[in-house]
Amino acid sequence: MLPIMASVCLACIGSAMLTTAVSFHLGKPGVDPKIVQIVLTAYPVGFLIGCLMTRPLVARYGHERTFLLILTTALLSALGFVFTDFMPFWFCFRLLGGMSMASMFVVCESWINLYAEQHNRGAMFSIYMLTTAIAVLLGQILVALVGPQSPHLFLVAAATVFVAFAPKFAGLRWPTLPSVPADPAPAPGAKADRRLGPLSLFRLAPVTVVAIFQAGITNMNIFVLTPLYGTQIGLSAAATVWLVTTISIAGMLAQTPVGWLSDRFDRRLMLLVQGLVSVTACAAIAWVGTFSVPLLFVLFFLYGATALTIYPVAMAFGASQLHSRHMVAASGTLLLLYSIGNVATPGVAAGLMAHLGPPAMFLLLGGGAALVTLAACYNLLRRPVTAPVMQSVEERV
Repeated sequence: MLPIMASVCLACIGSAMLTTAVSFHLGKPGVDPKIVQIVLTAYPVGFLIGCLMTRPLVARYGHERTFLLILTTALLSALGFVFTDFMPFWFCFRLLGGMSMASMFVVCESWINLYAEQHNRGAMFSIYMLTTAIAVLLGQILVALVGPQSPHLFLVAAATVFVAFAPKFAGLRWPTLPSVPADPAPAPGAKADRRLGPLSLFRLAPVTVVAIFQAGITNMNIFVLTPLYGTQIGLSAAATVWLVTTISIAGMLAQTPVGWLSDRFDRRLMLLVQGLVSVTACAAIAWVGTFSVPLLFVLFFLYGATALTIYPVAMAFGASQLHSRHMVAASGTLLLLYSIGNVATPGVAAGLMAHLGPPAMFLLLGGGAALVTLAACYNLLRRPVTAPVMQSVEERV
């Protein structure tokens, strides 16, 4: 999987640079706030579209050619910022960028699911999550090195996306996927729909659906909401930055150990423990976190190490319950749930904090973790899904 991981890492570095560069340019005096809002909305809208459009592409062109097509689209959207600052075009470029990154994640995650086996799927997903986290960090470092206001920032970001083609141009061997059996002929009167929707996924792996939605609530928004939380409780700007850094470091350090453990223990138990620890950390931050800054840092580290590692464990468990022909559709559906949680959370959290105070942020985050805990309990207590049951679900899908 190294060639794919390297390409994803480089593409994510370029995407992270573009996100920061666009934000800096939109923050300049004289830019209409309505234009800012519209351009910033383009990326999550594109992400949602990308989750929906990838399955037909993979079905027609295969994983490798779809991946290269997506990289080409990402490169063209990045190059657009180099040549024009016309805001309607910027909206289109951000829309294409969001579509490209969502499609890339769908292809990569379904590729991992098809290539990995039960004994190493958790480790591979943890490495994938670590790769994307490091890419975001490297992207911000590159922004600092080039200069946030540098006229060459967009060009460097586009060049980084272009370098993502290097593993292919270098002739590195891409992982060979097992042949996927064709879908069986539908029964008379049955719909020939092969999309694996949220309800069908919930029948197979309830905890996966709930955990992915929780990850959408948490994984990106914790970095968006923590500065707001730190400011409202009276932390200095420097302390707030270090608080965000603490969460990021905790998530990166915990990915590989958690992935290794999930390959050796029941992943439902892992998700139950992660949910319980996350709920406990949220409750502790809400109740006693403001009493001591060092304690606040410890609790945020604990929360980051558990909440930010739920996604790969949930994806690995969900993949173990699916037929191989449904991997791409399932990855797209789960990423769609993830993006819905991601888009919906900031406004809800800001409203709760405005009415109930800063600790209300952890009512929302802790509520998501509590749902993971309950779903894990349900998954553990219900009768296991056997092969015949799984087949009947697939036939209904």
